[in-house]
Amino acid sequence: MTGMQLSSLTAVSSVDGRYASHTTPLREIFSEYGLIRYRVMVEVRWFQALAAGSEFPQLESLSKPADAFLDELLENFGLVDAQRVKDIEATTNHDVKAIEYYLKARFEEHPELDGLSEFIHFACTSEDINNLAYALMLRTAREQILLPTTTNIAHALRSMQEAFADLPMLSRTHGQPASPTTLGKEFGNVLARLERQTEQFQVQTILGKINGAVGNFNAHIAVCPEVDWQQFAQTFVSSLGLEWNPWTTQIEPHDWLAEYCHILVRYHTILIDLCRDIWAYISIGYFGQTTVDGEVGSSTMPHKVNPIDFENAEGNLGVANALLNHLAEKLPVSRWQRDLSDSTVLRTIGTAVGHGSIAYASLLKGLGKLQVNEAVLERDLERSWEVLAEPIQTCMRLYGIENPYEKLKELTRGKAISAEILATFIATLDIPENARQQLLALTPAAYTGNAADMARDFSE
Repeated sequence: MTGMQLSSLTAVSSVDGRYASHTTPLREIFSEYGLIRYRVMVEVRWFQALAAGSEFPQLESLSKPADAFLDELLENFGLVDAQRVKDIEATTNHDVKAIEYYLKARFEEHPELDGLSEFIHFACTSEDINNLAYALMLRTAREQILLPTTTNIAHALRSMQEAFADLPMLSRTHGQPASPTTLGKEFGNVLARLERQTEQFQVQTILGKINGAVGNFNAHIAVCPEVDWQQFAQTFVSSLGLEWNPWTTQIEPHDWLAEYCHILVRYHTILIDLCRDIWAYISIGYFGQTTVDGEVGSSTMPHKVNPIDFENAEGNLGVANALLNHLAEKLPVSRWQRDLSDSTVLRTIGTAVGHGSIAYASLLKGLGKLQVNEAVLERDLERSWEVLAEPIQTCMRLYGIENPYEKLKELTRGKAISAEILATFIATLDIPENARQQLLALTPAAYTGNAADMARDFSE
């Protein structure tokens, strides 16, 4: 079959295919249309900045109608306009030059702008436009997609942290029973880690440059030496909501972009850790999952309710991180003042964010289906009295009893321990009576330290 129309069934990538419903909001930002739109925006805003400056007598300030025409051009830029650019590119074989020719044609529609079209792309190299377009793209994604999603994830985890702040749970270190915690505290641990990365992501600098062919304003200074081009460019980049980077070759070196990607990698890695832990807790019965009418857990075993949301999230987070790590490692590397290997790699940013978005949706769906099985948590604690060997031997150390660790090791390691066995052992200890009573009052469920307080305090 050839010539198939693109749809969610014929898309090569699952981002635009199977999982298109989760990634639709990304299309306006990361698609070819999105990239073209951001490029057009940069070109138009640069032209307007040149016209607004008093440094260029050859380019008079624009009238309000001319400025309004340009603003409306950007506001109303749509798929038809993007297709016009692509049609031009079919001839130019250069994507940014196609933007320039498109704008020149649009300028012909306005009598005041018609004679000013040579100021489009004035003293620019393509990378001046591209680096700012991608910077705007990623700033928009951060503000409109990624940060709101981190808020939703944080809200879901905080709800569980608050709800289960006091619910005791057996810990497992190295897969073995260990000092108990509370379920809410464990969700709080994850939330604290995620919020640290989110805070760094919120303030991550997004840089931009518009300083010519190799970053030195060569043509600018040769033609208009009286202009403070460094200040002019900095003011322009800042007007876009970006931070000026004066130290570049032809390309902005992408170090900030690597930092942006690495923060997302760390955020995703924490989510992978969460997905695997919840998967394991489901497998031992700590969590059940709300069933949905019509859903099938297994094609052959009707009883199963598989933890597919957490498995889907883990898989997509891994794909996202593979791309994000490559972006972070590759983009800051450029041969001499410029090579083009970054261009095709930059176009995968949307795919990386897309797989992340698929994962976030699956994770949130999975968290929403969890049902805590308190009876199983209680049963595991009641079967694990050996975890109280820790406070008993610590008390023995406090009161100078020799070899407390070794004595508790002999009593508990590899053996079934009950409350009665521990009580008998505690009765033999040469410790003050109040200390003895404190130890006798301990149960695995009550031996959670400050876990509940931490879970509650973090929520306030």
